[in-house]
Amino acid sequence: MNFTDVNYFAIFIAALSSFMLGGIWYSKLLFKNAWLESIGLTDLDLQSANPKLIFGGSFFLSFIAALFLSLFLGQEVGVGESIGTSFAIGLFWVSSSLGLSYIFEQRPLKLFLINSSYHVLQFSLMGLILGMWP
Repeated sequence: MNFTDVNYFAIFIAALSSFMLGGIWYSKLLFKNAWLESIGLTDLDLQSANPKLIFGGSFFLSFIAALFLSLFLGQEVGVGESIGTSFAIGLFWVSSSLGLSYIFEQRPLKLFLINSSYHVLQFSLMGLILGMWP
């Protein structure tokens, strides 16, 4: 598969879903307070950050992840296989890689669970979207 064979609209929607999931996942509605506590930041620290860099950068990286997930899955993948493969990528590649870093960095288990479960769900959702589009 090459870059001309991919469905860029589906990739955009998959990236958008990842971006929106992160907005919900790291909001007060779910894990914002536990996440902030685990990384040692406050709401004030977040307010002083550059929103263009954070949100623009996170969408760009979500788009790159969705693009290469699409290339990895290929065009002929079914929805079930796409979700299963994407779930496995999130769980076994991303989470285990985060885990390696977190062990050496002595980060809290709570932070690992918040971040890695986001990525498992992120990739599963992107896999669902990419698998639904021809």
